[in-house]
Amino acid sequence: MADDQNEAATPRPTQREAQEALEKQVAQLKREINKINRTLAERAEEAVEEATGWYESAADRAGRTTLALRSGAQSVSGAVQDNPGTASTLFILGAALGLLLGFTLYANEPRRDRWFYK
Repeated sequence: MADDQNEAATPRPTQREAQEALEKQVAQLKREINKINRTLAERAEEAVEEATGWYESAADRAGRTTLALRSGAQSVSGAVQDNPGTASTLFILGAALGLLLGFTLYANEPRRDRWFYK
């Protein structure tokens, strides 16, 4: 019964007042959404600037590395052209060392069932 008296004592908002209160809340939510959108746009712009910086830095390093590799390849190419006998001798020695290394590793491997023994 006390609840009935409290309800009667507090005035109930009219439909117009309720609609105005709702419109105020909607307007406030729109302002907050606009703030959030501006913040997201600013952060996205910062992220794009940072990514652009990383890309430019990586591209610059890749360009310098390419130039260094090109310079090294030109000097090796020049040395091979100037000394073709030495270069071919070095390639033959490298192949022979690789072959010897392969035989050594093969000889040290335990004899298990291998596919080529069957």
